[in-house]
Amino acid sequence: MTESRDEWIKKRAYAIWEEEGYPTGRDAAHWEQASKERASVEKTSPHGIEVKPKAKRKTAPKVAVGSNGAAAAVTQAVAAKRAPRKAPAAKV
Repeated sequence: MTESRDEWIKKRAYAIWEEEGYPTGRDAAHWEQASKERASVEKTSPHGIEVKPKAKRKTAPKVAVGSNGAAAAVTQAVAAKRAPRKAPAAKV
């Protein structure tokens, strides 16, 4: 279910207010800015459908290789964490 145009503008205006550090007396300016952003989104997306950006993929942490081989242990731990888990065996 998609949110209404006014609900989108309301949430965006609130986010702008937060980004600016909660200033007083700028609610009309925030609403106007959010309305303009919504209009530009509606113009660029097909049939007025909002296009949401895809989430960024998580990457493995970059580790410096030490003389004691600590990087290999970290890499193995990350690989083990990502490995699929096996179902537990049934008890008899």
